[in-house]
Amino acid sequence: MGCDGGTIPKRHELVKGPRKVEKVDKNAELVARWYYCALSQEKLCRPIVACELGRLYNKDAIIEFLLDKSADKTPMEAASHIKSIKNVTELNLADNPAWSGDKESIKGDKYDDIQSARFICPVVGLEMNGRHRFCFLRNCGCVFSERALKEIKSEVCHKCGVPFQEEDVIILNGNKEDVEVLKKRMEDRRLKSKLEKKSKKCKSAESASRQDTAEDSPGPSKTKNGKDCISSSSGEKRQIIFTKSSDNGNSSVPGKVNKASSTTTKRSIADSEEKSEAYKSIFTSHSSAKRSKEECSNWITHTAYYF
Repeated sequence: MGCDGGTIPKRHELVKGPRKVEKVDKNAELVARWYYCALSQEKLCRPIVACELGRLYNKDAIIEFLLDKSADKTPMEAASHIKSIKNVTELNLADNPAWSGDKESIKGDKYDDIQSARFICPVVGLEMNGRHRFCFLRNCGCVFSERALKEIKSEVCHKCGVPFQEEDVIILNGNKEDVEVLKKRMEDRRLKSKLEKKSKKCKSAESASRQDTAEDSPGPSKTKNGKDCISSSSGEKRQIIFTKSSDNGNSSVPGKVNKASSTTTKRSIADSEEKSEAYKSIFTSHSSAKRSKEECSNWITHTAYYF
């Protein structure tokens, strides 16, 4: 069919060449990265958080993603490196006074300016629409343009005054090179934190073992003999022990124990000839303290004093 009635076909109608590579609209790409959540693809709304690679998320979407422990959970490339809520930082954003996107109802008869952004840099005033490079501080979450950090060099945050280092500056929605650098920093940071946790556990275990050994080993107060202890305070009672040496009949000095007394055998007071009967009758070892069989009934339990 065709080619009749004097029609002349052109070359592009007869010959099929290679397909042209479809180019992504830059404006649409910027809108998707700066205005929508990288995980849920919903519009960004406060509270907004950012990961260590500089991607923007809704905090609700991150919490739902972390709480979902089901087996059929679909792996997300945009949040595969987020293991806990500590891996993201809540952003402290400055509102753009000229932006009125949520205030007016869009009916379709109004031009939607995608160049105007909801947030701006609090130092320079640049809009955060993707045309300019923005970054945030991992310590406090404040967001600034890269131009503000380069023009006003400081080791303290321009907004809240928290000190920061160069490693704490994370670029938002950076290019491939920026993402590779941030990924390397993230891996080094996590490895360092793991090593610090292990060292803390080892130190706590060592301190616990030292305490146990200190409790088991006798202290200097335990090694002393109880007979040699004489309290120095005036309110306490003083214990004075008199020991009789085997060689001499003289008593030893109060508060000191004779070494020869430790070698002598213990004797009962009832067998000693030096003590009087009145003194011996005080103790239970005296014959008067023992009961005879006639005095005891058959139902009374005999104690050691009976025999």
